[in-house]
Amino acid sequence: MSVVDVREAITRAHHEEWARVVASLTRRFGDLDIAEEAAAEAFATAVGRWPADGVPPNPGAWLTTTANRKAIDRIRRENKRDDKHKEAQLLYDDDPPEPLDAIDDERLRLIFTCCHPALAMQTRVALTLRMVAGLTVPEIARAFLVQESAMGQRITRAKAKIKATRIPYRVPSAEDLPDRVSGVLAVLFFVFNEGYLATGPDTDPVRHDLTAEAIRLTRLIRALMPQDGEVAGLLALMLLTEARRTARVSASGELVTLDEQDRGTWDAALITAGHRLVRERLATGAAPGRYQILAAINAVHTCARDVRDTDWSQVVALYDQLTHLDPSPIIALNRAIAVAELAGPQVALAAVDHLEDKLAGYHAYHATRADLLRRLGRSQQSRTAYDKAIELAGNTAETASLTRRRNQLG
Repeated sequence: MSVVDVREAITRAHHEEWARVVASLTRRFGDLDIAEEAAAEAFATAVGRWPADGVPPNPGAWLTTTANRKAIDRIRRENKRDDKHKEAQLLYDDDPPEPLDAIDDERLRLIFTCCHPALAMQTRVALTLRMVAGLTVPEIARAFLVQESAMGQRITRAKAKIKATRIPYRVPSAEDLPDRVSGVLAVLFFVFNEGYLATGPDTDPVRHDLTAEAIRLTRLIRALMPQDGEVAGLLALMLLTEARRTARVSASGELVTLDEQDRGTWDAALITAGHRLVRERLATGAAPGRYQILAAINAVHTCARDVRDTDWSQVVALYDQLTHLDPSPIIALNRAIAVAELAGPQVALAAVDHLEDKLAGYHAYHATRADLLRRLGRSQQSRTAYDKAIELAGNTAETASLTRRRNQLG
């Protein structure tokens, strides 16, 4: 096996096995710090040994075994093994046994731990991206638009709080699930979005490992809560978005916008599954939540065989409904994009310009302005807006697309 093959195998193992290794160690040792450090050391060992020894037949098992040994070595070095053992006993021995038919997935346990309500929402997302998704601290910092040192401190404090307050490593009881699930869904949505449009300049522009993991965990939560509309809505949203993944990046590495995508390459099975979930929720007659409305918007887009067939009036109506639930500037920006198709770019640009004070640091705001200005024939202003969008964008495929569009201006 070549050096390149081994490097690819290590990268693939990190994508597929990081969360399993961290979750396994967390369950055994009851300490996120130990789990994270030992997992990182195991992958570092793989980088050193696999090129010489070859990739093991079961990389996940090899990494888990190596990480366990690293964790035990650390505990022995600290001469606190008994204390760590007692902490693990406090966390697990008093827990009642789960029913035999309960979903037993250690990564799901890990995500509920990382998403505990004792932690601030952004901290939950950051911790989950690190511990479950395996993103680096710099990648997470870019996603939050904060300094790397500040993000590192936030994650460190979160792990310390989990340890100090003995937040249990388990899926919540049936009575606690409704109150806990909204925070988990927000985290999963963020993880999915990081895969859908990766923020790191040195990563793949679309990270299927993250979108697939977010979908897998959302399916697990839906199995736990089959009647929850927002769980179904988020799953539908993810499926309808994932259906377009292969059409989103061109052969030359550019992001392909929705209106330019080859709809014949969309995954029909995922679209069918997503539409079915949307219809099921509509049939209940219950008031939809945020994720259900976003899923409905995506259902409208994926129903159209051609962008010209899109029912933009329905899209705007759904955004109007969503605005009542989530009056965020990003929702207003997306609504303006739909308005441009109904009322024209001038009306949409006026709405977008009102968002400047709130979205000046957001690349999509400047990219939207650039497109609207281009459509209005204001090339110089469009070029300036494209320059700002390119400066702020972290995704390589999106940067390439923005650069091409800027360079095409007269």
